[in-house]
Amino acid sequence: MLGARATLAALAITVLAVGGCANRRVERIDPNSVTDLSGRWNDADSRLVANALITQSLEGRWAADYAAANGGNTPTVIVGEFRNRTLEHIPIGTFVRDLERAYITGGTVRVVASREERGEIREERVDQQTNASAETRTRMAREMGARYMLQGDVQAIEDSEGRERVMFYQIDATLIDLETNAKTWVGQHKIKKYIQRRRLTP
Repeated sequence: MLGARATLAALAITVLAVGGCANRRVERIDPNSVTDLSGRWNDADSRLVANALITQSLEGRWAADYAAANGGNTPTVIVGEFRNRTLEHIPIGTFVRDLERAYITGGTVRVVASREERGEIREERVDQQTNASAETRTRMAREMGARYMLQGDVQAIEDSEGRERVMFYQIDATLIDLETNAKTWVGQHKIKKYIQRRRLTP
């Protein structure tokens, strides 16, 4: 009797699971396609911001000027904090990683590990001094110092009336000389979206 009840319970769970899946359709789409559902910040916005800031930054004179004044050496940058000053959850790391990748692959800028990344790396380096062989352990106090820090923020303004809404985003980025505190480069990108809710049909 207990076995029959267990079988019926398992069957009921299976039916519910299948029924739940039947109400959902999943489709793979191009990651580079623009898909706006809510009108709020999404992956397309992140990609637009990254591309704009990369272009503006690499077209600036700061990297070339540094190389000219330092025997052809490329400048070293550390990416600092990009503050989300909006009320939305915005994954800042997506376009920040794109910026880092563009700097590194372009070859005109070197990027050093962030504060959070350095903590884990330093722990590993200290551990090696005790546990790794002398031939393979990394040396202490050999870190590459950054000359510039890239910082920024994201701000948003929302305006709505009835079924209409406008979302405005402004992303600012600043490159600061760590030795002099001089702002070497300033970039900016703006995004504006118009959202209209459909009327509900009876």
